[in-house]
Amino acid sequence: MKVWINGSFVDEKDAKVGVFDAGFQHGVGLFETMIAKNGNVFQAEAHMNRLKGSAAGLRLTEKLHVEPLVGALHLTLKENDQSDARLRLTITGGDLNMLQRTGEQGNADPTIVIQSQPPTQYPDAFFEKGVHVTLASGRVNPYEFGAGHKTLNYWSKLLNLQLAAMQQCGEALWLTPSATLASGCVSNLFAVRNGTLFTPIARGEEDEQDEPSAVLPGVTRDVVIALADELGIGTSRQSMTLDDALEADELFLTNSSWGVLPVVGMRVSVREGGQSQSQEQSIADGAVGNMTKQLLSSYTTKLNEETAR
Repeated sequence: MKVWINGSFVDEKDAKVGVFDAGFQHGVGLFETMIAKNGNVFQAEAHMNRLKGSAAGLRLTEKLHVEPLVGALHLTLKENDQSDARLRLTITGGDLNMLQRTGEQGNADPTIVIQSQPPTQYPDAFFEKGVHVTLASGRVNPYEFGAGHKTLNYWSKLLNLQLAAMQQCGEALWLTPSATLASGCVSNLFAVRNGTLFTPIARGEEDEQDEPSAVLPGVTRDVVIALADELGIGTSRQSMTLDDALEADELFLTNSSWGVLPVVGMRVSVREGGQSQSQEQSIADGAVGNMTKQLLSSYTTKLNEETAR
């Protein structure tokens, strides 16, 4: 496979960044994960616009331009002769030696890497029968620098995904310090109640009286909200509690890799008598709900139609 690094392709075995790169040294960076079908990257402009906004907002760089980045994504597909793929674009703060010489971060060029791999294959049962989720260990801090952005600071999320898998769960849900639901480790959360769609408020959607949101404004989340609008389903962006999720008629997760993933129950590990035991609660009747099925079907249709152009 060929990897795109700062405008040039190199073989994957030669794909390297320097030890003084800010991403390696301090985790300074952002990334976007996308899928491609039929040789086209789904929602590429939306992903690159989000990346550009985060890079500027976090003062990483203001040098990003959406159109060339989208072009580089498609060049990477072509270089690797791929029709369907999972792509990741990573941007870091660049060479710290250059930063020390200039004294200004704005004058240092970022490091940009694009890699493509075969798409992740999920079992059909995930979508037909749904998955269980658990709660993440710890809390997500909405006041933390980088909250609500797709930064390289992913250790706690990856660890909680591993812990979730040990409980036969597909995701772990994060709570804030005020005990409101934020999102999954790698996904946005939706609940259905009485025919209405609910999702936690994302970064940039807060009202003046709201605390800052630690929720990433997901690209797939936006697609699903737009699809719900087309179907005449109202969507409410609001604070959600754990009880809101447990008492929902339906629950599902969204991200670019799996699209719409139904959730049918929650497993929580509790300690009793010095031993850890798993307690399980179903969402509604423990089956994939009709609205989730409808949105999953609509999302799949949009993905196929948009990438076929």
